Amino acid sequence: MKKAKYLFPKDYMADPSVHVFEGKLYIYPSHDRESGMEENDNGDHFDMNDYHVFSLDDVENGEITDHGVVLSVKDIPWSGRQLWDCDVAYKNGRYYMYFPLKDKNDIFRIGVAVSDKPYGPFVPEKHPMMGSYSIDPCIFEENGKHYMYFGGIWGGQLQRYRNNKALESAILPHENEPAIPSKVALLSDDILEFGEEPKDVLILDENGNPLLHGDKHRFFEASWMHKYNGKYYFSYSTGDTHLICYATGDSPYGPFTFQGEILTPVVGWTTHHSIVEFKGKWYLFFHDSVPSEGKTWLRSMKVIELEYDENGKIKTIEGLDN
Repeated sequence: MKKAKYLFPKDYMADPSVHVFEGKLYIYPSHDRESGMEENDNGDHFDMNDYHVFSLDDVENGEITDHGVVLSVKDIPWSGRQLWDCDVAYKNGRYYMYFPLKDKNDIFRIGVAVSDKPYGPFVPEKHPMMGSYSIDPCIFEENGKHYMYFGGIWGGQLQRYRNNKALESAILPHENEPAIPSKVALLSDDILEFGEEPKDVLILDENGNPLLHGDKHRFFEASWMHKYNGKYYFSYSTGDTHLICYATGDSPYGPFTFQGEILTPVVGWTTHHSIVEFKGKWYLFFHDSVPSEGKTWLRSMKVIELEYDENGKIKTIEGLDN
């Protein structure tokens, strides 16, 4: 599979989080729509109001199944607006969907919804996770432990927090100061809450120094974690420099040393991905705005095979060529 292919041309889906459940790939994307909201740096034009789930049992030749709407803003008791990127975890026969949603005060929180099937429907808890904030939850499971990575600056509101506490006003670092890091927390045993205070996910350069806010490879949003040959691969979007990058470490908590670019810029402002192994091959799921002729709030999800070299380095994929 040398070229990327679109997965669901019938509708606009973005930010695909992908996992193997019950021997199939399950895809949990954002559902883009044209709502007429004005484009701005807060991302108000990304005005999603529900989620679909998709499944696939053959990446290269199989038919994708749309399981329909599995959760909507109107179903969530604490809802305000904007369902952004979600992810799903499995434990003890149940599936848990983690989603960012602005509450009635326009503050992003992370909620949980539960199902006994990977394709939903998902029933939301009455309240968001205690102490949660920002966007883009990603769940990584290892040895029965579930870790949540989360956070995003600008519209994702991460710059409004330090040490897990809200600031009086948002602060973005200067170009020569360390970048705002993503967050990670081990979840509680019932995986409905944080099991600890969220910690910083530090990305270091080859000299062991934190990447700076002015570095084009610094973290912006879209955390993802996978493991390959015993190493932890933390990947993410750089936002306004439009790259998917990765860093590696020896623990789910890091620190992680920057390694390179996975995906160069695509058509559209945002870039967002997941990485999964299925039937002996690795795949990168992502999106672009080619089918909508560049409307960055109307994106289409894609997949391409991901390759490593003999040293475990991920081979860079050219976004505009795929």
